[in-house]
Amino acid sequence: MTDGADYGGGVRSGRTILKERLRSVLDSREAVAFVHAGPTRDPDLAYCLNADGELEKSAVADAETRSAAVAFDGEQWDRETGDSPSHPGHRLADSLADRFTAGTVLTPAGIPHDAALFLENRGFSLASTDAIARARATKTPAERERIASAQEAASAGMKRAAAVLADAAVEDGRLLVDGATVTVDRLRREIDEAIVAAGGFPAGNTSIDGGSADGEDRHSGGSGSVQAGESVVIRAGEPIVVSVAPRGPERYHGGLSRTFVVAGEGGRERRAHVAVTQALRSSRALLTADSASVTAVEADLEAEIRAFGEDGAVETRVSGVGLEPRERPSAGEETVDVGSVVRLDAAAQLADGAWVRVADLLAKTEEGVNYLAAPSRSLEPRNVLE
Repeated sequence: MTDGADYGGGVRSGRTILKERLRSVLDSREAVAFVHAGPTRDPDLAYCLNADGELEKSAVADAETRSAAVAFDGEQWDRETGDSPSHPGHRLADSLADRFTAGTVLTPAGIPHDAALFLENRGFSLASTDAIARARATKTPAERERIASAQEAASAGMKRAAAVLADAAVEDGRLLVDGATVTVDRLRREIDEAIVAAGGFPAGNTSIDGGSADGEDRHSGGSGSVQAGESVVIRAGEPIVVSVAPRGPERYHGGLSRTFVVAGEGGRERRAHVAVTQALRSSRALLTADSASVTAVEADLEAEIRAFGEDGAVETRVSGVGLEPRERPSAGEETVDVGSVVRLDAAAQLADGAWVRVADLLAKTEEGVNYLAAPSRSLEPRNVLE
């Protein structure tokens, strides 16, 4: 896997970058070490364990059920895993005590209570830091490759959704494939199977917003997904929002949302769709010009949607993506800087309560600002397959 970069022209490994950031925090806080412990599915701990991607994919998968503890004292990393009877946090505390008689140890605020007690019992005082979460806000090229891989799986799932809808026949307002009604559950299964076939894991993040209970008028379409069931059918002429955020083999996520309409009449949803897609183009231009805060990008998305005459409810959200589907930068004045990979979501509500929503991933690097490869944003499912 390609090494990380310093975003200033030089090439350094992800672990070197992490060491430098932690060393700076330790010096400024006069602390003897940084420590984290817990289940290795914890994103911050996983980041410390695998900053360079040196773990084999099988080891990453096994790590879902393991525990570990890590420490960095400004010069070296210590790692303890749950492979022996004693607690890894206990062994790590003993190791640190062999080098330091006392001092402040920096930890994430959510470190498990037992790990904190092991450190305190060896004479260390604890202070919290968000240094790892802040470090994760910028991605090395190796991390971008992992996100891009997960995005390929997301695209495969979205294309499968488009293929099912494109092949559907319309009968009494329902969509039928091979004579069977297309339901929310059926479409979700098709999407998830395509994600798995592409090497990803759906991770419970596939949602479908739209449809109606069998025999009833459409009743949903809000910003949350419909309660899935075999009786929740997908109907012609109604916007269906499909969202996916699969996890790749190395635990990094992708993210997409698309709105589809089968046998639609155009008009209202098409105007909203133009507004939403143009909003994403505008935000790319904004970030190409300079860094911008999450608040500023979200405001730009909404302003662009409003500029197209949308006066109903509007939803916009900007957040980083990586070891979590949404992570820093994700709020307020946190900025989308060089090295960020962010998910941009934009949605406009139609008069009948349905929504038109689009979301894509955008990477900001020294070379420019570009969306990661993704299917067409067209409302027409067949166009997504071309």
